[in-house]
Amino acid sequence: MRMRFQDKRVDVDWLQTNFPCMMACPAGTNAGRYVSLIAEGRFEEAYRYAREPNPMASVCGRVCAHPCETACRRGQIDSPISIRALKRFLTERYGPESRHPLEMRRPAVTRQPYKVAVVGSGPVGLSAAHDLALMGYSVTIFEAASVAGGMLRLGIPEYRLPRSVVDAQIREILDLGNIRLELNKAAGRDFTIGGLREKGYDAVVIGVGAQRSRDLSIPGVDLDGVYKGVEFLLNVNLGYQFQIGRRVAVIGGGNVAMDVARSAARELVKRPAGEEEGETPSEENVAAVAAHEMMDVSLAALRMGAREVSIVCLEQREEMPAAEEEVEEAEAEGIRIHGGRGPKRVVGSGGRVTGLETLRTKSLFDAERRFRPEFYDNSEEVIECDTVILAIGQVPNLDFLRAEDGVRVSPRGLLIADRETLETTAPGVYAGGDCVFGPRLIIDSVGDGRRIAASVDAHLSGRKRPEPVVTVDVLERHKMPVGYMELSRQAVPMLPLDRRTGITEVEVGYDEETAMREARRCLRCWINTIFEGNAADGSQCILCGGCVDVCPEHCLRIVPLEQIEFTDDVRERISTNEALYRVELDDVAAEELGTITGSAMLKDETRCIRCGLCAARCPVEVISMEAYEVGSEGLPAMVTLSGAAK
Repeated sequence: MRMRFQDKRVDVDWLQTNFPCMMACPAGTNAGRYVSLIAEGRFEEAYRYAREPNPMASVCGRVCAHPCETACRRGQIDSPISIRALKRFLTERYGPESRHPLEMRRPAVTRQPYKVAVVGSGPVGLSAAHDLALMGYSVTIFEAASVAGGMLRLGIPEYRLPRSVVDAQIREILDLGNIRLELNKAAGRDFTIGGLREKGYDAVVIGVGAQRSRDLSIPGVDLDGVYKGVEFLLNVNLGYQFQIGRRVAVIGGGNVAMDVARSAARELVKRPAGEEEGETPSEENVAAVAAHEMMDVSLAALRMGAREVSIVCLEQREEMPAAEEEVEEAEAEGIRIHGGRGPKRVVGSGGRVTGLETLRTKSLFDAERRFRPEFYDNSEEVIECDTVILAIGQVPNLDFLRAEDGVRVSPRGLLIADRETLETTAPGVYAGGDCVFGPRLIIDSVGDGRRIAASVDAHLSGRKRPEPVVTVDVLERHKMPVGYMELSRQAVPMLPLDRRTGITEVEVGYDEETAMREARRCLRCWINTIFEGNAADGSQCILCGGCVDVCPEHCLRIVPLEQIEFTDDVRERISTNEALYRVELDDVAAEELGTITGSAMLKDETRCIRCGLCAARCPVEVISMEAYEVGSEGLPAMVTLSGAAK
């Protein structure tokens, strides 16, 4: 039995603390909900939760950097839930790449009399086009390459992200209707941004990503046999013939460089088949994306026939920004990691690469924590190689912009766009993703595309996106899965080393039994212990302490008010948000705090495992277990919480 009501006033900070996985997802995916549904075997319903807010769910199920998993509260106890792998489990059953794809329920929409041009068919452009089509807009996507997908197709090796999955995801979006895809249409060559407006497009979305490698200014980079990571991956993933040597050195510390190294040892030759001015891109995002580049480059090199692949990175092995599982997989495939070394020069003979001279790293950051590597004197060491691939990051190519377009570029080479609406300095022109914020995660770009669609809709139609609706279920006889705290993280099955050839996908994915077992580890953070009293009979807490005694995590305490400090800031916040604290304060005025006597029940939300024992133990039934859900109505669902309270 449960009672449901809506529009409960909830403090946003409290929501963000208690739903860390959802709040960490730029697309607002309620990971906890679909994970718990997997645990119950309700796979179809779980897929709808995973897919509805994320038009790139099938892609993210394989290559998302999963910020939700990083934020998972279970990780503070033992290991986080394998959220990304569980999403893949769902999309393989019901996604567009599956044998029996599940059709999403779409609300009827009114056709809008506006046209929108989208430049680039990567995650920003596809996500924006998806939402705009659902809102009734006519969308044209212009893609410079001969295939759609941007870096999803051209920058990520197929053994990590099968092309069939990318194709299926794109096809699902195009099948919404109202979307036309034009390939081999390059900005600056075939059209200009200003020219699109002149041709009758009411809004323009720029999502060109960052498809140009960063340069490394050391002697010898012009030798034959030196390649840039992004260009290397673009050629490999487009199926062009590209020959590398037997000994490859990849410079970088991230995932893309790892992937290039792993890709080079499989076959000898691959045959054809914004920011505000003065601000700096997120160091965390830059490191994460550079990490992916290094891994991809390194593993691609292995699959292309390299006999020996080495990674040279400034960080020590344990400090590398690449995901630990990526590093372990690379090492398992035979890649050597030279950690704590920086490149000094590329050594050559007769115009060709013969080695890479490195120096031992002394430090990476200065006293102000700015990235400023220093090296030990006389620590030179030469790594013998005949190919060097630079995987040190990516920058956008904005050469297509004209002064008359009105789109300003920052001194750091990124588009300047409003942080809320993502509108550029040219009215009606929007931009997101890497070309605005610098290197970012795929899911960040998905979120940007969705925000852009909402901004375009507000600009053209005047509609306002509905405020998030908080729906609450009051649960009776709440129980968690038996033994959920004793379950350990389930390893994601991987293909045996002797079968990792060519483009064969390395990760196998969960079967049903393993997925359900992993999902049962979820703490269900969207369910909370609520001390609001028993409205039916007017009961209030009698301070018996039964809930404190029964709590296995010791996250409840009864404390005399005299031991609690109420600062002026706290009292001011309470007095300006009285409706939020009515129950907690039990009609005590904010100005009385610090002067009255009594007791308070304190709960450490970060330690609560949602077992429900406190509610079951309460003799006067003033403790309840309530399930919270945050969503939107009327437009494509996307949770964006801001302000003090909703």
